[in-house]
Formats: sequence, C-alpha cells, structure tokens
Amino acid sequence: MDSERINIIITGAGGLVGPLLASRLLNEPQYRLVLTDLADPIVPDGVKYPEHATCIKGDITDPAFVRSVIAAAQPLGAVFIFHGIMSAGSEANLDLSLAVNLDSVRGLLDALRRSNPGVRVVYASSQAVYGQPLPARVTDDIAPTPQGTYGTHKLMTEILLNDLHRKGLLDAFIVRFPTISVRPGKPTQAASSFLSGMIREPMHGQECVIPIADRGFKSFLSSPSAIAENLVRVLRMDSAALPAHRRHINFPGISASVQELMDALARHGGEDRLKLLREETDPAQEAILRSWPQDFDISTPLRLGLVVDESADGLVKEYIDSLKK
Repeated sequence: MDSERINIIITGAGGLVGPLLASRLLNEPQYRLVLTDLADPIVPDGVKYPEHATCIKGDITDPAFVRSVIAAAQPLGAVFIFHGIMSAGSEANLDLSLAVNLDSVRGLLDALRRSNPGVRVVYASSQAVYGQPLPARVTDDIAPTPQGTYGTHKLMTEILLNDLHRKGLLDAFIVRFPTISVRPGKPTQAASSFLSGMIREPMHGQECVIPIADRGFKSFLSSPSAIAENLVRVLRMDSAALPAHRRHINFPGISASVQELMDALARHGGEDRLKLLREETDPAQEAILRSWPQDFDISTPLRLGLVVDESADGLVKEYIDSLKK
C-alpha cells in the first residue's frame, strides 16, 4: 500500500456537506473516500480523482451495514459523521431522531472504537445545542441547554464523544456548524432552510416562504466554501489543540439579519427577485429559530486557524456567482 494513502469514511454523503468535503479531498491524490448514505452518495463533478471514491448505499442504523462500510475503508484514517435528521424533522418525529441522530451514531462509534481504536472522528454538531436564555454573543463559557430534540440528541452525542476521546478510544473533534447559507439544491427539513431558500428559490424563479415576520431577526451563517475549508483544517489539526474532555469547536460564521440577506439578493440578483419572497409566520418554526444563538465569539476557532466569511453580502454573491459558471 502507498504510505501516503489515507482512507476516509464520510456518512451522509448524499447531502450537502459530504459532497462539499469530498470535492476538496478528491482533488488531492492521497485520499481514498468511502461515501455512504441511505440515498445515493454523490461523487462531485469535476474532481481530479473521482476513481478514488467508493460509494456504498445503505442503512446506517443497521449494525451489519456499519461493519461492512468500516471493512471497506481499511486501513482507516478518519471518519466524518454527517448523516442525520434535521431540526424540524427531529422535532416532528422523536423516534426517527432517536434512531438516526442518536442510536446510529452511538452504534457507529462503538464499532469504530473496537475495530480502529484511536481513529480520528469528526462529528458534525450544531448551534442547536444551545437554548435560551443566551447573551447577544455566545462565548466558550456558555453551557449548552438545547430547547429542541435535534439539539438535545446532538449534545448527547457530543458528551459521549468527549468521554471516548478522554479514554483514548477515539481521536474526536466535534464541529458545531452555523447555518450553512446559501445551500444549493432543494429545501431541507431544517427550521433554518429558508435562510438559503430565500436566495436560492428566487434565483430559480420560485417562491420562498420566510417563516418569521421579523426582518431584524439574525442568524449565524457560514458559506459552503468556508465550511469545506474548515473541515479540511480540522482533519489535519493536532489532536492536542483541544482539552481531552472538551472536543467541540464552534465553527466561525457571521451574524446576518433577514433584511441584510434581502438587500444582498436585490443587489446581486435584482430587485424583482424580492417579489418571490412571502413572509408568513410559522409559530413552530419560529420557536425553534428563536431558541438558537444569533452571534458567537469566534476568537477560539480563529486562534485554531479556521477561516470566516467577510459579510452576508459575500455569502449571497458567492451563490449567485456560482450560477453563472
């Protein structure tokens, strides 16, 4: 075997973040990826080494399937855990969230600590682990107290990972994502889905419903490109960069209001696009959204060498420019 070869498993590889990371890693010759999802995993177009990706479709809640995926990636270098049921979907279906967001991840971690003790695991968590009351800017000292099923199950897994890392059973990093905007593709079951949809749908001539009638409402956002870059940096990060029992990193982002996103859409997409936005309060969605932080102190992730977007305008421009390619 080539000594430079690094085998990596990516779960949830049919979603958004999996292909974002895969598109980065498949442009470098040393990486071999095993991409898995319940839906068809995606090998991104235009990469230099598409032949270095193996796609395995199946149910991550099935222990036999988990073992087969791990076996296909030996000798295993790292695992990125991206699969899950999103926030609104989790709130609507507790049993499904328990099975996918909690039990399947615990089963995967248990299999990994037995088959590949000490392997690097990067787990995608969320700002949804926080709940009110919160300060205007969340710092590292604020304890997470989730107000939703999704955030609760994310935090439970975080605590398990902290313990597995402390015991030396896995080399864990927990990355708490901001809302990723602007997401390409279709709407998701996330309560935050409109933060991409209000740009993406009008740019395709479609209507988007904004479920909160408050243009001053702010969300903590990151572009897809910044997320991908930061994931690669975490893959290569020294394990000792974080304490042994506190393995989370709040990924950096920017705090942007609904109005700022609307202004950027008008500026880069045209004023006429605003006609395709409909503001219609959804009390259930709004309750989830208002429980999340609106801004973070990002000094720690910047100290660790992560990158951050410059502005809400830049997030929107990045997406609209991508449509021209």
